[in-house]
Amino acid sequence: MIVDAVPRISHIVRDVWKPLLVLAIWDVAVTVVYYVLPFKAPALPLTIFGTALALFLGFRDNSAYQRWWEGRVLWGAMINASRSLARAANNFLHREEATSLRRSIVLRQVAYVNALRCQLRRQPCDEEVLRFLSRGEAEPTLARANPSNGLLDGTGHRISEAQRAGWIDTIQQTQMEQVLIDIANAQGGMERLKNTPLPNQYRFFPYFFTHLFCILLPIGLVETLGFATPLGSTVAGLMFLAVLRIGDDLVDPFANTVHDVPLSAMCRTIEIDLLQGIGETPLAPVKPVNGVLW
Repeated sequence: MIVDAVPRISHIVRDVWKPLLVLAIWDVAVTVVYYVLPFKAPALPLTIFGTALALFLGFRDNSAYQRWWEGRVLWGAMINASRSLARAANNFLHREEATSLRRSIVLRQVAYVNALRCQLRRQPCDEEVLRFLSRGEAEPTLARANPSNGLLDGTGHRISEAQRAGWIDTIQQTQMEQVLIDIANAQGGMERLKNTPLPNQYRFFPYFFTHLFCILLPIGLVETLGFATPLGSTVAGLMFLAVLRIGDDLVDPFANTVHDVPLSAMCRTIEIDLLQGIGETPLAPVKPVNGVLW
């Protein structure tokens, strides 16, 4: 996620430079043809076209931003639920003989959020899980199609063991299970966002109409702007291409790009809070790199 207070034009140009270059060449070609082989440019209603296109792109960008914001809200819920699970483990499993189990539940939750982050970003999660769990404990979950869900199942089994051992009662078990349900619901929402793209109409038509408008733009402006047509048309095209790109950047909040929800920073926040709760020293918080928080 870009956290710079001042947007960088270089980021915008870097994202759209290829279609923008093609548009600039087309603008120059239309201008040269107009002066070398004079023709009557059609009176295109560019204002109407541009207004309709702007509304269309704005609607699409709003839909994409809703997906991005929902992803951020779900991870906020994950942070809160992780803290609640660790607090319940520390408070309910206070007996000396339950120390190992209490620590195991906390470490499994830290491993869980890091595994989920890697799954959403389509990255291998073995190394992140093995940071907190022994290989023998981690291998059964890493062998599953959904390792993070396997870690959550294992945490549920350990809570059941605590109840059978008499370390917690059924009411406390129910409370901890409810937190696991909240965690599972948040994971399901994240997987839904990751695996369900915007409908094809939301992706194809904005792309098609934006590029069509950029093609018509210099033809409609050349009689008015003359030699300034390449400049005026390219700048106007840049605005529409940038708005089109915004939707592409936000539609997947877990794409591991500079526009991503900062999963690494949020996982580190959970790691710090939970490890300090059991008296261990965590790593430092994730800092922005070149204005980007990952």
